[in-house]
Amino acid sequence: MLQDYQPAGPLWLSALVAALPIIVLLVTLGVLRRSAHLSAALALATALLVAIVVYPMPIGLAANAALMGIAFGVWNVIWIAFHAVYFHNVTVATGRFDTVKSVLAGFSPDRRLQALLIAFAFGALLEGIAGGGAPVAITGAMMFALGFPPVKAIVLALLANTAPVAFGGLGNPLIILGRLTGPMLGMSADEASHLFSAMVGRQLPLLALIIPGFLVVVLAGWKKMTQVMPAVLTAGLSFAVVQFLVSNYISPSLVDVLAALAAMVALWVLTRFWQPKELWGFDGETVAAKADGVGTQTRRRGALYGWAPYIILIAVILLSRIGTIFKGLPSWLDLTKLLQSPNIVFTWPGLHNQVIQTPPITAKNTPYPASFTIDWLYSAGSMALISAIIAGLTMGAGVKKLAQVYLATIVQMRWALATIMMILGIAFVMNYSGATQTLGLALATTGVLFPLFSAYIGWLGVFLTGSDASTNSLFGPMQVISAQQLGVDPTLAGATNTSGGVMGKMISPQNLSIGATAINKTGEESTLLRQTFLWSLALTAVVGVISLLQAEVLTWMIPTR
Repeated sequence: MLQDYQPAGPLWLSALVAALPIIVLLVTLGVLRRSAHLSAALALATALLVAIVVYPMPIGLAANAALMGIAFGVWNVIWIAFHAVYFHNVTVATGRFDTVKSVLAGFSPDRRLQALLIAFAFGALLEGIAGGGAPVAITGAMMFALGFPPVKAIVLALLANTAPVAFGGLGNPLIILGRLTGPMLGMSADEASHLFSAMVGRQLPLLALIIPGFLVVVLAGWKKMTQVMPAVLTAGLSFAVVQFLVSNYISPSLVDVLAALAAMVALWVLTRFWQPKELWGFDGETVAAKADGVGTQTRRRGALYGWAPYIILIAVILLSRIGTIFKGLPSWLDLTKLLQSPNIVFTWPGLHNQVIQTPPITAKNTPYPASFTIDWLYSAGSMALISAIIAGLTMGAGVKKLAQVYLATIVQMRWALATIMMILGIAFVMNYSGATQTLGLALATTGVLFPLFSAYIGWLGVFLTGSDASTNSLFGPMQVISAQQLGVDPTLAGATNTSGGVMGKMISPQNLSIGATAINKTGEESTLLRQTFLWSLALTAVVGVISLLQAEVLTWMIPTR
């Protein structure tokens, strides 16, 4: 099949038709308030209908695209998100989470400071290590268990899961972007990844400065935010400065981990010497001051006891990535290479190289591969599973207890898992039919405003796939090619695809479904969407304006080789 990006004639009309699955998804989920899995099912049926009737895509190819999307979602999204939730459920079942709650209360009883520590700082650490749905699932569940209203807990987790996403999974989005576009830029994959990393590191720190204050405003209002301005500035500045330095001068793989740790340590040090004059809690809640401001030996032992599972999680994942972090290790020390060696590269029969991509998406007619890697030992999901087992056994849970929690997690997440599979099915049908490329090309006709709309192209990709790495796979090459044709710096375009994409994470149906499941509110995804959608659009606009200024005025901010 030869892809046709204007099957309905004019590009604007073709784009309108191509957008029908997205429109159906948004209307059924956000307006009609149907559940995420029902909305996704209707959108998938629409995507298949558009692909077969309009593009036209053979029925067999369309079906195979949907099936591959489902399989891709099972491994690349569900495997990570499910085991992140399972890890959290193990900490709850063994009683360790009760200790974590008391430790967090010891940090500060003020709900605003708890949100900064958990949603922003600790969420960024989880994003940097594992990515996927782990930050939303774990931090949302943590805040809910601490007494935050359930929907508010997930809204905060979703909003906080923005600034760190571009460097999530140890820099995976930028590593993928470099691999795909390096040849187009005439450089190696590593050179391209570091160039994009530097560019993103000159965009997102500007957002990191405002996200902490933004979170507190959403939680408690503007006036209450000004009362904790020292904490807001401490979290934002510490994270932004380290994010800029590491992304530009060290490695994309370590950006989130080091920036998040810097924010957590900075907040902890601040609260040893300062607390807000007026402690704030939810309506009807009594917020008591801590017994002392510096902590006791008992509290320190409690902190170590409570956070032990998370220390295990961080240690396991960092050990699995040691070869990525420290280059040139001897083979006997390179655990990364050992874990990657049994990877399976899987091509989808009946779809692999059966679709031909055409210019301007590619430089020339090119077969579109349909393959993905099953990194069954190296996956962050596998690391979360291993960590949960080690932590569970260490905390005294037997094999039977761990198995019971696993089965309970399957029941808990069943509708979220179905939603994720269907959303990825939609993304793959749209991608292989050419509908996604049609939408991207329509946005690329904006001329001098392309850097502004480039952010929305990335936003669209993450909305569809739930992953910044996936949107870089989906739209990264197109952004670079379109930028070269328009005379825009391709480094800026690729980076803006990444930075704009992170703002779509908070409204992606997969993440909404994961978040709702984590607080036992399956079916409330529409409520979460309504509370985050406008924020998502507004923050994407901020990224777009930053990109436009960098293209036209602040050109000195664009890195060179």
